[in-house]
Amino acid sequence: MPNHVPAEIADAEARLHAAMLASDLAVLDELIDHGLIFTNHLGQVFGKHDDLETHRSGLLRLARMEPSEMRVVVDGDCAIVSVRVAVAGQFGRSPFSADLRYSRVWRRAPDGAWRVVAAHASEIRAPAP
Repeated sequence: MPNHVPAEIADAEARLHAAMLASDLAVLDELIDHGLIFTNHLGQVFGKHDDLETHRSGLLRLARMEPSEMRVVVDGDCAIVSVRVAVAGQFGRSPFSADLRYSRVWRRAPDGAWRVVAAHASEIRAPAP
């Protein structure tokens, strides 16, 4: 495994978070694979078009994304990321704040770019007393 790949993935993750915060459709389009399968924290499954449309329409507006606890495992042309993210923003007219754990699969495309092909989000809840 080339030593530079984890750094490339960390950079791609940072670009993805910044693009999500800014609803930057051009960068999101570049980083998300056309065949994306995204399962959100409610168990709903979305594709790339759906993901981009939430930003394009203004339905989702993120105000904060603070990543921590990122782990990257590289296997050939794929990288698996687990990252905890404190998020806040507005979905429709409803404000929200959550502590989420994202798992993402990045695949190196033939052009050498890394793109997200699969993702899953889970809500982190405090253990019951």
